[in-house]
Amino acid sequence: QVQLVESGGGLVQAGGSLRLSCTASALIFSKLAMAWFRQAPGKEREFVARITPSGGDTNLADSMEGRFTISRDNAKGTMYLQMNSLKPEDTAVYFCAASWTFGDRHVGDYRSWGQGTQVTVSS
Repeated sequence: QVQLVESGGGLVQAGGSLRLSCTASALIFSKLAMAWFRQAPGKEREFVARITPSGGDTNLADSMEGRFTISRDNAKGTMYLQMNSLKPEDTAVYFCAASWTFGDRHVGDYRSWGQGTQVTVSS
């Protein structure tokens, strides 16, 4: 039941960059396993990246390797997704997610979700 708020989405040209942010209460943020997912129209929600509570371990989907970076600042209660070299196929609503326990690559691993932020990449 953690409130998560995403920001930073927008319209960008192919090859451009965006940085998404997801904020939660800093009082509990350091206890949460966090992740980014995305969902394009007509498609299932798919895994983008995850990060452990301490930030000591990260994992990205294969299509994001070399382009996206997930990070977190527990003092600020904020998780980031730095997206570079954006492609039209990256267009989707991006959601942040949190788990009080273990979170990996599956939607069902996470119980708390933000409302999503739209990322549109034009060509």
